[in-house]
Amino acid sequence: MDSVTIRVPATTANLGPGYDCLGVALRLYNRVTVHRSNPASAPHPMALKAAELYFNASETKPFAFEWRIEGDVPQSRGLGSSVTVRLGILHGLNELAGRPLEREEIFELCSELEGHPDNAAPAEFGGFTVASMDGCLAFPVEQALKFVLVIPEFEISTPEARKVLPTQITHEEAVACASNAARITAAFASGRYEALTGAFDDYLHQPFRQSLLPYLAAVIEAGESAGALGGFLSGSGSTIACVTLEKPEAVANAMRRAVPEELKARTLITTADNKGVQIDKK
Repeated sequence: MDSVTIRVPATTANLGPGYDCLGVALRLYNRVTVHRSNPASAPHPMALKAAELYFNASETKPFAFEWRIEGDVPQSRGLGSSVTVRLGILHGLNELAGRPLEREEIFELCSELEGHPDNAAPAEFGGFTVASMDGCLAFPVEQALKFVLVIPEFEISTPEARKVLPTQITHEEAVACASNAARITAAFASGRYEALTGAFDDYLHQPFRQSLLPYLAAVIEAGESAGALGGFLSGSGSTIACVTLEKPEAVANAMRRAVPEELKARTLITTADNKGVQIDKK
């Protein structure tokens, strides 16, 4: 095999209080093609680091390769675009090398490259995931649950978004976050999605990232008023997500109207991807 294409889903992570550990794969995809070839130019730093880590971990003799990416996952919008690149390259190299690594091992490599597992886990395994750096639990998500996204045209850098976070929160705030994260996990694991109502409040990151998106609370409130179960900042933004079991178009319209008129944004209604990474050898 000289070439392989890897399909990787977008992800929405954190889900409010599940900071750096909760995520869902979405039916929005990038495709990364990797083929054996001497590159015409120097590899992108992200690709180079992924390749170095892969060849070391797999104890595979390094080989030259080129890669390209295409698809619908917007860059730096809180939808896991960097994971689609990293997982695409890791899996592409793994296929070309004869699959010396298992999916769980590739997930761990991607988490190491990312610095956190909340996007890598759902992108790798699909569905709703609860992840740590060395493993995760995954649960399928019913198609009845719609994810309504408002995607602004501007980007937010994850490192920059982390700079606004405090080093400490109160004990009471920590307890509230733990309770809500546990409720979200139970709701997804049991399929009792109505229990998500009121569970996305958090004190770890969203209140502080409000400075980067002043209209965050207004967009979520508009979605909830239109029938959504709740909403949250997708990853570090700039995408804002609501989940709903009814009237997704009304929720999308309400959320979009809450974005200031001078800012350009689009809405997208989608559902969860329960497969994760897929290999296309054609």
